[in-house]
Amino acid sequence: MQEVIKSLIETKLGRSVVLEKPKDVNLGHFATPVAFSLAKEYKKAPNAIAMELASLFDDSEIFESVTPVNGFINFKLSLSYLETLTNKALNDETNYAKGSLKEGKILLEFVSANPTGPLHIGHARGAIFGDALLRVGKYLGYDITSEYYINDAGAQIDLLGVSLYLAAKEYILKEDVVYPEAYYRGEYLIELANEACELYGKEVFKDATKLDELVEFSKNKVMELIKKDLGDIGITFDNFVSEKSLYDKWEETKEVLSKNNSLYEQDSRVWLRSSELGDEKDRVVVRENGVPTYLASDIIYHKNKFDRGFDHYINIWGADHHGYIPRVKAAVSFLGYDSNKLEVLLSQMVSLLKDGEPYKMSKRAGNVILMSDITEEIGSDALRFIFLTRKSDTHLEFDINMLKNQDSSNPIFYINYAHARINQLFEKANITLEQVSKFEISNDISQNGKDLLYEALLLPDVLNESFNKRDFQKITDYLYSLSAFIHKFYNAQKIVDDEHQNSYLKILAMAAMSIRVGLKLLGIKAKDKM
Repeated sequence: MQEVIKSLIETKLGRSVVLEKPKDVNLGHFATPVAFSLAKEYKKAPNAIAMELASLFDDSEIFESVTPVNGFINFKLSLSYLETLTNKALNDETNYAKGSLKEGKILLEFVSANPTGPLHIGHARGAIFGDALLRVGKYLGYDITSEYYINDAGAQIDLLGVSLYLAAKEYILKEDVVYPEAYYRGEYLIELANEACELYGKEVFKDATKLDELVEFSKNKVMELIKKDLGDIGITFDNFVSEKSLYDKWEETKEVLSKNNSLYEQDSRVWLRSSELGDEKDRVVVRENGVPTYLASDIIYHKNKFDRGFDHYINIWGADHHGYIPRVKAAVSFLGYDSNKLEVLLSQMVSLLKDGEPYKMSKRAGNVILMSDITEEIGSDALRFIFLTRKSDTHLEFDINMLKNQDSSNPIFYINYAHARINQLFEKANITLEQVSKFEISNDISQNGKDLLYEALLLPDVLNESFNKRDFQKITDYLYSLSAFIHKFYNAQKIVDDEHQNSYLKILAMAAMSIRVGLKLLGIKAKDKM
């Protein structure tokens, strides 16, 4: 709505303007300070200029009023214009707030957790943030491909095999085991060992030459578990790319980097000149033993990405990877690509409480809180919603039991209750959504009704702003605010059997649609009954 109104005002005034939203909607739905920037050119006081400009809109049917106030020009939309928007939405919910097809292709990589154990709650935050970015972006018309990069090569995978091997020796072969300082732990390893025993027999754990086979088995099983955990909260991917499958591309990648004079040898290692492009120091890409480093693997992967010809690349990483950004961007530039096309978004960790106390770690995972445990305890909807109530790069803390409350302290309950209440009113009035779209909104309805209608029509603006700013807290805040409007209206206004019943039901139908569509884009289905 805002962009449309902005364009209309600019056409009328013949110049670009900044459009703001006054905190008090009674002053207007939009306001512009354009008169202040024209004071020097017009050689007049801003208020006088604002009065002149406001008079240009006297014949507008879109605005109920255009008022100069202390140099600002305030615009209040007419009820007839709001109803036109409402009619369009109610008659085509599938396309409500939907964007037109945008040019360019985006590759979005997120989660990409090492396949060494089940997903923990930190992974869940990046997963839900990435999925919201994908859902909202696609709805707005962006061509986005989602991708999971499987880190299935290197020391962490070897360590998984060793950890499985040792767990089997202790719990299946009942042997005394001396664990190394670094190893994976948790009941999931015992479960994997039992599965491997069923498939291969106990003898496999007595044969050290079978370790590679156990590594491949355990990695694949963990990936199955990861895909299931993601599927349980409605997350799927277009592509899964294996690090191992790209490993043989290092020499080809190294040759490109060498041609661009971005590598040098020192201390029997090969270094990337990343400090020349903003990194705090140069980085090793090949160790003394000739084995490429983790950074080398990432460089290969990003070459693979850029070779596929997308127009923009988005990576969602854990906040602990913040220092990794400059070296990867430097590598992208050294490969001959535009590093400005690579956007890295960070996802902070999460602190969980239960009745005010820190949530206990999972025995199954050893030393982390499992995503699957929280999903089972509070459900996918609550998990998805609460993780989007703060911008992803800020810390998030919440109490599990708060999300079980059946009252306004639980935001997802509060929003669903608003949606269910509207459905109850329709049942009570014996009116269908098909009927309500044909009703006309009376001019003499309450101001609360008009304000609710305006609020209900803001979803398109919220979606665009949330995607552009990569901040889906804007959607959760909006849905909560809209629900508060609905509850307040429901408690203060007689609706069924009121003389304006049909007008109010039409407004509430619009509000319910915004909740329904907004929640859907967060991966949540609105409840019709509570």
